[in-house]
Amino acid sequence: MRQASTAAGGSGIGVIDKTVAILETVARSPCTLADLVAGTGLPRATAHRLAVALETHRILSRDAAGRFQLGTMLADLAVALPDPLISAAGPILTWLRDESGESAQLYRRDGAERVCVASVERTHGLRTTVPVGARLPLTAGSGAQALAAFADDRAALVAAASFSERTLGEVRRRGWAQSVGEREAGVASVSAPVAGSGRPVVAAVSISGPIERLGRTPGQRFGPLLVTGARRLAAALG
Repeated sequence: MRQASTAAGGSGIGVIDKTVAILETVARSPCTLADLVAGTGLPRATAHRLAVALETHRILSRDAAGRFQLGTMLADLAVALPDPLISAAGPILTWLRDESGESAQLYRRDGAERVCVASVERTHGLRTTVPVGARLPLTAGSGAQALAAFADDRAALVAAASFSERTLGEVRRRGWAQSVGEREAGVASVSAPVAGSGRPVVAAVSISGPIERLGRTPGQRFGPLLVTGARRLAAALG
């Protein structure tokens, strides 16, 4: 029988350790009071008292069968936590901007779109602004290519895209994508997919600017820089 005092290594503060034991037990699957007693080793009266108190604060709730389950307060608290991807990306996007002289962005996939979740603007001169929260299609642009190249549903994406499967094969081979006027006339961009060790692609880092500055083959010039930035971000994510 698992003892509550050892939950999370044991803090030495009994009520905290017992509460954590209850949460760990409920997190594995919804629990009746008997399940809580068996899973935590707590006396029945203690398990009931703490579970009801957690329910009052919406940390626990009950399902249709009356079993204890995790409550909505945990989701509310999770929203308030810093996003590790965005936190890690900040200094890397700044580095990409400073090295390239162009605005840098971080995109994350959301269904059939990509969302700009972080952006660092060029400090002077003509710039291409992609505001945080901007939703762009997964069918055009180097950021879309970088995300689509490793997607399980890329065949469906390619069917409606400005790029081909051959283009995505090149992205997978060399590690970066480029576009010249593909999504927006006059704008060029270079992107690289971000993935952790053994994990799928979670985002794409990009730089973008006028074609007059980036040229017609911006990937040759900036591709290695974006790949380095993507690798640094992946390493920062662990």
